Amino acid sequence: MEEYLDTVKEILRDLHPDEDIDECESLVSDGILDSYDIITIITQLADEFDAVITADRITPENFDSAQAIAELVDEILNG
Repeated sequence: MEEYLDTVKEILRDLHPDEDIDECESLVSDGILDSYDIITIITQLADEFDAVITADRITPENFDSAQAIAELVDEILNG
């Protein structure tokens, strides 16, 4: 899962360079990520890993931290 985490952090840093991505565990809850950001993340993860994130998986919990996003990608790709 580490290979996913590094890429997720890179995507998040590109979107929000002023945020401490490593420590933040409330990206959605605190309003750091908006719907446009989430769509951008989903698109970049699809391009990078061929990870198809379906609508039922687009929840605040799955996008609240870099770790949560990486775990989602890992679950999608590795069951």
